[in-house]
Amino acid sequence: MTNYTNTGNLMHLYLDEIQPGDLTHASNFLIKATANTLKEKGGRNWIPIIVKEIGEDSYQVIGNSFIYAVARQAGLERAWCIIADDNDDTVALTKILAGETFPKINLSTASRDDIAAALQYLIEQPGNPIKGIKLDVAVKRIDEAPRQFWQNFDPVINLKCGITKTKLDALKSVFHLTPQEPPIEPPTSETIPTLVTLKKMTVAQLKKMAKEKEIDITAKMKKADLIKVLSP
Repeated sequence: MTNYTNTGNLMHLYLDEIQPGDLTHASNFLIKATANTLKEKGGRNWIPIIVKEIGEDSYQVIGNSFIYAVARQAGLERAWCIIADDNDDTVALTKILAGETFPKINLSTASRDDIAAALQYLIEQPGNPIKGIKLDVAVKRIDEAPRQFWQNFDPVINLKCGITKTKLDALKSVFHLTPQEPPIEPPTSETIPTLVTLKKMTVAQLKKMAKEKEIDITAKMKKADLIKVLSP
């Protein structure tokens, strides 16, 4: 992180000192029409552009990119800006607060109410991208699933809650995952055979087990030797 002295300040910056960063998705008509209104109403951007400091007298837009585009279109020499730090989390949060990127809920840790709210949001979108699901059923099954261990969203399909493979993209638009490591299962008789089990096995079976466990053996080893290296 670069350390400059203007973080947190409201400053009247020259537009020539500001790099655009991510461009706005607003239409050219909206930019031009708003620029005309800005000039007619005094030419002062009362909602500041959010920038980060990238050098001495050098800045980059990280939020309110529409206002930056309007100021450029209006031909302003200066625009009011708030200086943010250049931390990645600050940049991400600024874009969300400015409505330029979409916030997502962590499905690994989300509450049942959060899951319900996110799915309800999708249902209310034009075209309903998860059309056909029963909200109560989907919320219950997702909430009760071991989602803290999910590496991706595919397990949702197996919950039989109406969310099919074709609807996963809609789910990814409102959720993200931070999976935990699954717990280590304690050894069992299947993973660590008992001495009695080993004695009942043939030499070929013992050699196969040794190979599966990546235990070094030689062709001359007898059954007793194999049992010894495989014994718990």
